[in-house]
Amino acid sequence: MINYEKMKSNNFKYSDITEKIIKEAFYVYNQLGSGFLEKVYENALILRLKKLFLNVQSQFPIKIFFEEELIGEYIADIVVESKIIIEIKAIKKLLSIHEVQLVNYLKATKMEVGLLLNFGDKMEIKRKVYSCNYRVNHNQSE
Repeated sequence: MINYEKMKSNNFKYSDITEKIIKEAFYVYNQLGSGFLEKVYENALILRLKKLFLNVQSQFPIKIFFEEELIGEYIADIVVESKIIIEIKAIKKLLSIHEVQLVNYLKATKMEVGLLLNFGDKMEIKRKVYSCNYRVNHNQSE
């Protein structure tokens, strides 16, 4: 059984919410184990988060604009409290491209915090932040 308490940290933006999400992700993983498709873990996690009375949106559309024109649309697996994007994987091991995907979701929204959860052979969690401060500074330097 994986021990969530070892991974706890209180010094991050929205840590009160992300801690709940991570705790519930470990609960789902400990109950289901590995081997299911992503959708199974997504549905189980949504069920657990709703039991905590969190505002959860599934299959959240993200519109991508370039030069003020809509050029594409992605679907984030879960959004919690309109603040945190959760991307779920059920693969052997996370790759850097999965982290880049989550950061791009954050760039395309006004959300700053994302969690990448992999329900693979072992539970993997990556937390990504793309802050509004970086957005402002980055855009001003161009």
